[in-house]
Amino acid sequence: MTADKPMTEPMIKIEGLTKRFGPFVAVNNVSFSVPKGQVLGFLGPNGAGKSTSMKMITGFLAMTSGRVTVCGHDIETDAMAAQKRMGYLPEGAPAYGEMTPIDFLRFVAEVRGIRGAEAASAIGLAVARTTLAPVLDQPIETLSKGFKRRVGLAQAILHDPDVLIMDEPTDGLDPNQKHQVRLLIQEMARDKAIIISTHILEEVEAVCDRALIIDRGRIVADGTPRELMGRSRWHNAVTLTADFSTPDDAAAAEAALRGLSGAASVERSDADGPSNSFTVFARPHGDDTKMPLAEEVALLAREKGWQVSALYAEKGRLDEVFRMLTHSDAPGAELPDATPHEAISA
Repeated sequence: MTADKPMTEPMIKIEGLTKRFGPFVAVNNVSFSVPKGQVLGFLGPNGAGKSTSMKMITGFLAMTSGRVTVCGHDIETDAMAAQKRMGYLPEGAPAYGEMTPIDFLRFVAEVRGIRGAEAASAIGLAVARTTLAPVLDQPIETLSKGFKRRVGLAQAILHDPDVLIMDEPTDGLDPNQKHQVRLLIQEMARDKAIIISTHILEEVEAVCDRALIIDRGRIVADGTPRELMGRSRWHNAVTLTADFSTPDDAAAAEAALRGLSGAASVERSDADGPSNSFTVFARPHGDDTKMPLAEEVALLAREKGWQVSALYAEKGRLDEVFRMLTHSDAPGAELPDATPHEAISA
């Protein structure tokens, strides 16, 4: 995740964003802002309203109601000025298949009013950042999904925009390519406001300062990845693996772990042979001076003389929090009990 940065005036400001398709409400009164230097992860299950929101923010889809401003420009009344300050990588990264990447980037530069030496420099930098050099002269329609995605990314950053809106930026990329794109996002985040839509939760931890979860068209959570993981049952849970001579010894160890002041519950996972694993789940935050649960477990193991082979604490599991807050894939499920813009605290 990128380092903490001082907050500034928002470069992206969304107020009451709503989109209806007939009686269906795809996006329901969504409000948030993104300052310069922040990477916002936009999360939600399929059909939650992520792509629809991004299309409205960029001006490619008319909103039913609400207001979007980008660098002070209203996306409805001053669309051209807003879009000049913005780079957009849409879902699927559509391009002209018969063009080569170099021709496509020259076309995009011309459309954006970048010409001559400035265009050559901008294209060269975008190509280097997205490692497109090996395929510059191949028709886009012949490229792999990963290279097509990188062509889309190159056009989005070509004009060095102040605001970047990217829908699934690492879709179709292999692990090495994903790593390169994440590093690029972190590098660009220093002087831009960035929104990335993703279903890859590890990506949120890797590059986002803040995560916003949307379900059935409305925001159900908004906080840092750390704050989100603080909602997980696994937050500060401690797993211990040790060898015990007899089942009775293992049972006694489980009882001792349950007796720790910081333990809410203990789950045991038996393995073949004398080795046993126990996961000790932490009580909710209370007295800040209380000994951390991991330290309690370590001291108990030392006191008891257990032969420990592994002991580690967890930060929390973002996937568990995501499942807890979203229900779009469950037919007839009720919305989570949350305010339209819930702040999550650790």
